[in-house]
Amino acid sequence: MRVFHGSAIEVKEPEIRTGKFTKDFGEGFYCTKLKRQAKRWAMRKETPTINTYEYTLDKTLSILDFKDMTDAWLDFIADCRKGIPHTYDIVIGAMANDQIYNYIEDFIAGVITREQFWVLAKFKYPTHQICFATEASLKCLKFVESEKLSKK
Repeated sequence: MRVFHGSAIEVKEPEIRTGKFTKDFGEGFYCTKLKRQAKRWAMRKETPTINTYEYTLDKTLSILDFKDMTDAWLDFIADCRKGIPHTYDIVIGAMANDQIYNYIEDFIAGVITREQFWVLAKFKYPTHQICFATEASLKCLKFVESEKLSKK
């Protein structure tokens, strides 16, 4: 399967970087099977670049695949955003995108209930992300090409 990573640079050798911001599925190298989503990620950068990889599944790895947005998905994201680590090599699922970021934060803080979250969390377009969370998982990726985008 082809997957894409939106960045400011060509990334031939993906790596897991730790950051000051907690992400949906914790620390890792994030890709998506949706090129338009990678383009949105890239366009936030000064030199928008889409990196393309061939992803080959390794069934020996520990993979968590959220097929749908469920309570388990919400709880997993809430834990990751609180900085609670997980033990999965790869996590796959919908992205809690910018449209509902604040709803997740409100849920974590107890400002809204789980039921209120689900009422508010309606996506305008499908989202998808794959978090490669371990060095072993990065071996599933083979760099194919990069494409610099124009901000015009």
